[in-house]
Amino acid sequence: MLARNAILPDAKHIERLIAAEVAPSSLIPRSLPEICENIRDFVVLEDRGRVVGCGALHLYGPHLAEIRSITVRKSFRGKGAGRILVEALLQEAERQRVGCICLFTKVPEFFGRLGFRIVEREALPDKAYKDCQYCPKLRACDEVPMVRGELPNFAILAPEQVDARVFPTPIAGLRILN
Repeated sequence: MLARNAILPDAKHIERLIAAEVAPSSLIPRSLPEICENIRDFVVLEDRGRVVGCGALHLYGPHLAEIRSITVRKSFRGKGAGRILVEALLQEAERQRVGCICLFTKVPEFFGRLGFRIVEREALPDKAYKDCQYCPKLRACDEVPMVRGELPNFAILAPEQVDARVFPTPIAGLRILN
């Protein structure tokens, strides 16, 4: 198995992999246009020329990136495929000099073995400010927030850009850079 940066012809494979896991797991649906627009965020895992897994590294800024849309075909699970994908994404985060990598998961044990630790959702304001307020699971999120690296002590999105139903008051002690 080999991880590599995704290219546009991989978009259909990525879409199928993600769509297969939307209902049974916690993956957020991604449309083909959205995948194409963000193809540079994705890494694919190949086995004998066939795409068998994918994952994305979404950059918020030098202070924070998120690993998301991680999935592997069922027949490749338990064989190190997920680890290969995460390590490729962590290498890209390191290349980009990102200080903290976050993710939201239903399998914290797996990511714990890769050096991630559980944190409070409020410790990741840029993630929440940008994405959580639009998530259909906003009021019933069942995912565990985890990070690797040093938590940022600032956000680049300001509270006035946020739906007050998500964060009715700014997070205490947080600096806003703008």
